Amino acid sequence: MKVVDCIIIGGGIAGLQAAIQMGRYKHSVLVIDSNQGRSTITRGYHNILGWPDGISGPKLRSLGKQQAEKYGVSFINDKVITLEKYNNTFTIRTLQKQTFSANTVFLATGLKDRLPDLPNLQQCLGGSIFICPDCDGYEITDKKTIVFGSGNTVAKMAITLTYWSKQLTIINHDKSEISEENRSKLKALEIPIIDEPISEIVLNKNKELIGFFLHNGDMLKADRGFCGFNGNQINNNLAKQIGVQLNESNHVVVNPRTKETNIKGIFAGGDLISHSEQVTISMGDGSQAAIWMHKQLLGESRAE
Repeated sequence: MKVVDCIIIGGGIAGLQAAIQMGRYKHSVLVIDSNQGRSTITRGYHNILGWPDGISGPKLRSLGKQQAEKYGVSFINDKVITLEKYNNTFTIRTLQKQTFSANTVFLATGLKDRLPDLPNLQQCLGGSIFICPDCDGYEITDKKTIVFGSGNTVAKMAITLTYWSKQLTIINHDKSEISEENRSKLKALEIPIIDEPISEIVLNKNKELIGFFLHNGDMLKADRGFCGFNGNQINNNLAKQIGVQLNESNHVVVNPRTKETNIKGIFAGGDLISHSEQVTISMGDGSQAAIWMHKQLLGESRAE
């Protein structure tokens, strides 16, 4: 079996940036992607240098893939189910019963947001409904915004979003408990709480958000929406499987300089290692890891 220089697991933003850099080093690189990451559903990133009018996740991924392929990087659409180390080589097996080996591995498996199955939600993500306040809080500036989600998570999200807008209403979609402390803060900020599930996100004929229908038949008008659900899933199964160290929040622990884990030859980046969940940070993780994977493949000493 041919052993490639690097296998990248995950074809999102961190994985693609690592692939481009490794391809430019002229290494043999294989990207294995199951096409399920957060960037597959985001309809607009607005805080990335060079894209003043925003760019969708699928478009950014498509361009990144084309760029990596230009440098000889190979891609397959599959899901990795096992990751093992034999001596200094890593063996990977996939759902489609394919087997590959590599000298280094970059884990970029990211996370999966817990979002409700609501009509029209997916097509609004990144355009009029958002997930990350650091990425998109600006997009609700002085807009009438529905913040919907779960209990204390949605309460804290609304409190954070008051930096951009005071026209906020909470829909506690899951009817989860909100602590008295958070209720007091919300009352002081004059943010109403509605403990009622959403039945549908309402769009006008131009496919623009105009409001939220509740199960009780009420309609709440809104210009923007923000999600605040708990229970996001960090895709760390492969990391745990091979003995990679995790922190208390189940993110992968890496050397901040090299992005290498405690397992020599395994590097990681993107949402798998960080709470910041920023596209631009994921890009940096990919580039940084690639630099040090290249050094390791050349036989240079491991940085401390």
